[in-house]
Amino acid sequence: MIGTNKIKTAVFISGTGSNLKALYKFSLKKKSPIKINLVISNYKNAKGLLFSKKKKINTKIFNFNKMILIENKILKELKKRKIKLICLAGFMKILSKNFIKKFKGKIINIHPSLLPKYKGLNTHQRAIHNKDKFSGCTVHFVNQKLDSGKIILQKKVKILKLDTSKSLAKRILKEEHKLFPKAIMKMYS
Repeated sequence: MIGTNKIKTAVFISGTGSNLKALYKFSLKKKSPIKINLVISNYKNAKGLLFSKKKKINTKIFNFNKMILIENKILKELKKRKIKLICLAGFMKILSKNFIKKFKGKIINIHPSLLPKYKGLNTHQRAIHNKDKFSGCTVHFVNQKLDSGKIILQKKVKILKLDTSKSLAKRILKEEHKLFPKAIMKMYS
């Protein structure tokens, strides 16, 4: 795809932005169907914002205290920039049903477990505690129920005997960086 025909994409982050970096690197490839036009964060100190500013990607920070008001501002911003895909990459806020409805089928999320197992938080700790043999990550469409949308792709990661939630998280994150671009390719091929 030529740069001008790429799908205008917004990436929502709350933290380090490691998946943002992976998506950005992917977006620069000739075969990539996306171009990152906007980064949105709910946290002004998110480390990922330093990356988006360094790469001169339009960046907006929203305080989610007044959810409906903020979501309307975000929707206006997305419309103004003709955004067609939203990637939730470690975004730690739950979007409202109204927001999701307006972008139905165009919001995807990466989650650090093999959904439908371990929706929500503390996924690695829960997998280790339950003595699971595998964990992993999932890219899925966002619907109105938490971590319940249609699965696009998953990647299994073996849980090692000495794994802590931190060591498991580190290995799964490496797989997330590969899985997110693969899922986007699958969506648009």
